Amino acid sequence: MAKSSTDNSGGGEKASLTPADWEQEALALIAEKGIAALRVEPLARRLGITKGSFYWHFPGRDELLSKALARWEQQDRQHLRLSLSAGSAPAERLADFVWRTSRQTLTHRIYVALCASPDHPCIGPVLRRVTERRIKYLAAALEELGLPTTEARHRANLMYSSYVGYLQLQAQGLVPDKDEPDFDAYVQHVIETLIEI
Repeated sequence: MAKSSTDNSGGGEKASLTPADWEQEALALIAEKGIAALRVEPLARRLGITKGSFYWHFPGRDELLSKALARWEQQDRQHLRLSLSAGSAPAERLADFVWRTSRQTLTHRIYVALCASPDHPCIGPVLRRVTERRIKYLAAALEELGLPTTEARHRANLMYSSYVGYLQLQAQGLVPDKDEPDFDAYVQHVIETLIEI
């Protein structure tokens, strides 16, 4: 995590890290160890700073969690917007979605961790909004391919279910990882099965 060269004692810590630094590190910790691991003291240790500096930016853990989730959701919204504005054909955008989501990136690990706590008052609403937005994107692309609205929505739900299931299986090592020889063939099979009309 980038820190300024200011003194790391007392008031220097206040200037060392921004709220964005804390939020990004909170998301990385959630991705690695789950939502239960998000606590101020371990997070401060990861950042190499005292936990007292945390309180310059956040009143408590729940406020950090809310801000970190808002950051993650905004980043996800931006990625979708970029995908939607891409000049490629809908089939290519959908295939790109499958390829991107098959690689275990930070945002996907965060999603898996959040799925473990869908009833959490901060997490549940974010998960629902992100999921609905993504499914809407998939359904719109499928409609562009010529599917009627209801069928496009059903196919989008199936595609998204495949994505969530893949992330769960990947976390358990039960599907090919991106570095394994079978990975490309597996992803291509998913594309042919779920996208080609």
